[in-house]
Amino acid sequence: MNEPSILVDVRNHVGVITINRPKLHNALDTPTLLALEQAFATLEADDDCRVIVFTGAGEKSFVAGGDLGDLNSRQGLAHYQEFAEDIHRVFRRLETSDKPTIAAVNGWALGGGTELLLALDVRILADTAAIALTEINLGLFPGAGGTQRIIRQISPCIAKELMFTGGRISASEAVRIGLANRVVPRDQLMNEAMALAEQIAAKSPLVLKLLKRTLRDGADMPLANALAHEQAMIGLVLDTRDAHEGIGAFLEKRAATFMGR
Repeated sequence: MNEPSILVDVRNHVGVITINRPKLHNALDTPTLLALEQAFATLEADDDCRVIVFTGAGEKSFVAGGDLGDLNSRQGLAHYQEFAEDIHRVFRRLETSDKPTIAAVNGWALGGGTELLLALDVRILADTAAIALTEINLGLFPGAGGTQRIIRQISPCIAKELMFTGGRISASEAVRIGLANRVVPRDQLMNEAMALAEQIAAKSPLVLKLLKRTLRDGADMPLANALAHEQAMIGLVLDTRDAHEGIGAFLEKRAATFMGR
């Protein structure tokens, strides 16, 4: 019996999604994408889950791109209507989720693996990880949102070099250029990711939701409009019980208990 391509676990208000195709370096095909989408939807709907961590099974790969055998079987229109439609929808859903997301990158994040990383909020890399948009080496270019996300997240000249050459960079170099938050020893990766996730999960889930919406929506606005949007959203925050619980706890010198209301 085949193992599921996606594994899900929830503990301490943190959901963990593991892409589980280690023999294929956790490559993404349509069934895996649809399973990933369903797993994420389940965690999004679970009020006990406040933060979602993504990682890959095995020692070598986070996600080493798309399934090339599957990709090579397609022509342009079919690809556009099928796999490309699915991967764009799924990655956009991850990117725009109200719940904070963390990439725990345990190994190679190549092609679609880097594009997945670009759709997640916070990125922690094992010291054995490697990052690359390798598509140009196959006569392709990033087609799962990579061209648009990376150019918005790091210096355009660096983004273009990565896409034009398809070269791999180390975990430490990914941090240096702003693609990731930090590097940790491989054997400490999940402990570090879970510790960060639990730290975030201890905050108000409602205020995190409103914060993520403020950041997401404001990014597409001119600055004047974005500032007005922020002003309106912080007004909403001050209508929450959690905001007054947090302020009251500080004034009373006690730990806050956030309930998401």
